Formats: sequence, structure tokens, C-alpha cells
Amino acid sequence: MRYFFESKLEKKEKGYMMSIPFNVWEVCKQRDIIKADIVLDNKIIACELLPKEKGNYEIHIQDEDAADIELGVVHKVLLHITGSLIRMDQNSPYSFENPIRRIDSMEVIIQPEDGLCGQACVAMLAGNTIAEVISVMDCREWQATMGRMISALNYYGIDHSDVINYTEGRDTVLPKCCIMMEKMGRFCHYLIHYDGKFYDSNLGVLKDYDMSKLLGYLEIKC
Repeated sequence: MRYFFESKLEKKEKGYMMSIPFNVWEVCKQRDIIKADIVLDNKIIACELLPKEKGNYEIHIQDEDAADIELGVVHKVLLHITGSLIRMDQNSPYSFENPIRRIDSMEVIIQPEDGLCGQACVAMLAGNTIAEVISVMDCREWQATMGRMISALNYYGIDHSDVINYTEGRDTVLPKCCIMMEKMGRFCHYLIHYDGKFYDSNLGVLKDYDMSKLLGYLEIKC
């Protein structure tokens, strides 16, 4: 999976480092030192993700690669981590060519209790029930991560971008359909944007949204 965000290169005691704006444990389901690569200034750079604490990581770039990167300024970064998804699309009756449904409309689903917003988003996209999605994702309250949601989308044959865009409150133009992430304490809250409206499993259908709360989004192709 690939993750798009902005970050700065800084010289630290451990070497040249760039911060990552999301929790790697939650999104990627990987721990310890993680091998990865980034695209920065149109150059592919092999790197390592070094743990800080509780799922927060930094990108460690070797000195020879950092020599050509300007320090202290914002760079657009495309991070690629292999093996970061939980495979649940095996033995699926669906595919991107034969999805569970074509997304040409959206109906809001209100979650029956807190902590099921991720499952509710997948259910809205799939036109299914939260109970069915829970069984596919094999996770309950507060356990849905973007990685599990993407794997469920693959299971249902719902096509999507292979890049998660991390906007971190910056102004952005959303695609016609996407899963939105906003930070809520230790967790993320997920909702759907479709055709100019916002489908929130807590609040219902909204015409407006405060984009400063947006952490990032995953485009759904429809």
C-alpha cells in the first residue's frame, strides 16, 4: 500500500529522519523496524521506518540519499510499505470486474453503537449490513483500521485508489467518492463523501464538513 503526505527532512542524532503523520501499527499492522521505499523529488529511495512509541514511526534516510534533499522544508512524500494489508479477499465471490454493486448512489447507515464507523462505511459502500461486514472484517468495536477496511473493499470487489492521501487539515478537493478519516482521540473516525454530501454513521447525511478536521482520505472508484 502507498501513503501520500507532506513532511520535512531533519538531521537528528539517529541520522536523517522524516515524520509520518499516521499510526503505523493501526494502519499497516506491522511492528519493529520496517523496510520501505519512498518517492521524493521524483527519486525512489530505499529507507527504513524506525519506531518511536506506541505506533509512531519516523522514516530513516541514509546520508548519501539525504545529501540531495533540502532540510527543513516541506516535501511531498509517497511512502510504499509492502505486505501492509490483511488478506481477506481470498475465496471471495466478488472482484473489481464483478463487484457486489456498482456505486451510483449512497444510503447512510447509522452505527448501532460507538466504535463501528469503519464497518459502517464499508457497509454503505457495499450496500450491505454492518453485521455482515463485521463477519467479513473479523473485527468489532474500535478495531476497524484503514488496512482492514481496504481488505474488505477488496473482498467485495469495490475498486479504490492504491494511495491513501494524508491532508492533515489542509484545503483539498475530495474525489466524487471516498472514505474520509478524521482524528478522534486515540482513534480515527471514518465517514463517506459521495457526490458532494457526507455520510456519517453518527450524524447522518451532512451537506457541509469542516475540512480542518480531515486527516486524510482513500478514493473509491465509481
